[in-house]
Amino acid sequence: MKDKRLLIVMLMLITTFIGFGIIIPVLPELVKETSPESVEFHTGMMLSVYSAVSFLVSPLWGGMSDRIGRRPVILIGVLGFAASFLVFGIADGSLPLMYASRVLGGIFSGAVTSVIVAYVADITPPDQRTRGMGLVGMSIGLGFTIGPGVGGLLSLVSDNTPFFAAAGLSLVTFMLAVTKLPESLTPDLRLLAGEHKPSRWSAFTGSVKYLYLLALLVSLSLAGLEATLQLFGMERFNVTPLQVGIMFLVCGLVGALIQGGVVRRRIRKGEEPKYIAAGLVISAVGFLLLITSHSLVSATVYLAIFGIGNALIRPCVTSLITQKTTVGQGVASGLSSSMDSLGRIIGPLFGAFLFTVDLKLPYLAGGLLSLAALLLLLRFRMAQPKNVPAKDAPPV
Repeated sequence: MKDKRLLIVMLMLITTFIGFGIIIPVLPELVKETSPESVEFHTGMMLSVYSAVSFLVSPLWGGMSDRIGRRPVILIGVLGFAASFLVFGIADGSLPLMYASRVLGGIFSGAVTSVIVAYVADITPPDQRTRGMGLVGMSIGLGFTIGPGVGGLLSLVSDNTPFFAAAGLSLVTFMLAVTKLPESLTPDLRLLAGEHKPSRWSAFTGSVKYLYLLALLVSLSLAGLEATLQLFGMERFNVTPLQVGIMFLVCGLVGALIQGGVVRRRIRKGEEPKYIAAGLVISAVGFLLLITSHSLVSATVYLAIFGIGNALIRPCVTSLITQKTTVGQGVASGLSSSMDSLGRIIGPLFGAFLFTVDLKLPYLAGGLLSLAALLLLLRFRMAQPKNVPAKDAPPV
């Protein structure tokens, strides 16, 4: 039964992130058509607004899922996602409607991703948690693998077509959840969560706080890359939306292979920190190599190197957080999603600003942030009690 539920969740994440990835190659093009003199600013702002709203509401969705169950919150989130893509598709060059779409997407994103992470934490025992999070990461990676490539192809029809396709995929995901996704929290556990309503920051304590900060730096550097890569490619080698889709296709495929092969099959409980360290170093190398790229082929290879590192980091950090947290999995996953969103608030604006100064600076900063995150990993290791077995976190 658990494997069946994991399969359903994986399919939901794949379809959700195909929809999310579809829009990546065309967003800067649509902004450029509307406001060519401010394309860097509005691209960064639209990514940041989405993440700012997600940062504010993700812990609320996580806490709500602890009280009323994961399934209804996931259903609400998927429907909201569909509406946000539809609004962008009909925006027709209207900046206010584009921003409204990003606000809607931010509101409902936490109800999908963070609550699905909590769902997986519910149905996997601690010794299988890293495997479960590896499957989550692999599913997201597959979605990103397929999404940008499909978005690039659909952009040949029109720049708005990817958004209508994303809305349709979200509705397919909704129907999958309605018909196939059972609840993971029993009524007694939901009642217990209703009696204890910790704030989002109650999870930010002890050694776990260093993991949250590490996740913030990783998210910040990744968001800066996503916000500027197409602009970088346009300057260096006249990249097209289709070519950007191919770049992310290769990166996502490599990342999914790592998460499905190395993370799911090789990493055991307690081994996560050394793989996080390796991932941070590999990510830094990928960032720094991107600075030297002057062709589509070299940029794709260097982006794939970065993708290998990122694929090692994210599921291992998520797994450690769910193992070490002393609050409900919904609250912990909600705060984790908020930290990811906080990085995505700062990252696009910071990356776009650095890009206007020098197009190499976002990737230099990303490499340095990846190396700085090693210090947070070291602090986490030093804060661990010696020779004391870790206690499993309560389900709520």
